[in-house]
Amino acid sequence: MKKVKIILNPSSGRQIIQRRIDAICKQLIDDGYTVSKFLTKEKNDAMYETIKCCSEDWDLIVACGGDGTVNEVAKGIVLGGRKIPVAILAAGTVNDFANYLDLPRTSGEFYEMIRNGNTLDVDLGRIKDEYFVNVAASGLLTNVGYQVLPETKAILGRMAYYIEGIKEIPKQKFKPISVKFESKEYTSTEDMLLFLISNSSSIGGFKKLAPKANVSDGLLDSIIIKKCDVQDLMSIFINIFSGEHIHHPSVEYFKTEKITIYTEDDVPIDIDGEYGGKLPATFEVVPNSFRILVR
Repeated sequence: MKKVKIILNPSSGRQIIQRRIDAICKQLIDDGYTVSKFLTKEKNDAMYETIKCCSEDWDLIVACGGDGTVNEVAKGIVLGGRKIPVAILAAGTVNDFANYLDLPRTSGEFYEMIRNGNTLDVDLGRIKDEYFVNVAASGLLTNVGYQVLPETKAILGRMAYYIEGIKEIPKQKFKPISVKFESKEYTSTEDMLLFLISNSSSIGGFKKLAPKANVSDGLLDSIIIKKCDVQDLMSIFINIFSGEHIHHPSVEYFKTEKITIYTEDDVPIDIDGEYGGKLPATFEVVPNSFRILVR
């Protein structure tokens, strides 16, 4: 891997990320690598630059940003048709996917990961023409991710999501949504509060929200929180820290290759923290379609 394209979201992280990238660039150049840096300005810039890299002779892409930036790079890899390895340098607010994989953050360890060249092929999720690296969700508080302003995230970090979530609770009032789920493993019509279709176990900073998830098993983990009273809901959220929430009678948890979700309500979908259209939709796995560098 001698030609490295760095795709950087400058609004993710702070000055420390810029210094870390500069240190990595110096190490790579000193070791004979050819390095080019691309700074995103607008939504989908990372995706378009990745597609361009697929048609050229780049050996490696470094994706520096949050889950949204990684999402765009992954989508660009699929659309570009060449599985270029991607090294993920987490610089966002939550960084669920990078945290789940325990990817290095210091410049020295990150450089060594590139030098070692160990790769892992992981699954992606697909909804219509969109892809997700970590999670797709809908229902209670799932609109928080794309309602928080970038400048607020830069200043407050993860706390920005908690503050926005507290603001949203009085508006939503735990109103259930009538939804029909169809999959080989589970078919039912439910009044639900929230569903999550996840690739990794870490969602929203909660490391065991999908405790049995594996990014390379060719399956997506589905979590449905059905209509329940506030006391049961509090019990579910408390048990999320240990992963025991999946045994609650108001929670359905199963793995699937494909699930279709129908509703007549106006329900938006969150994809890796960004707005991803509305229900109804079919969610399916795209096995081993994204190659990443690991320790």
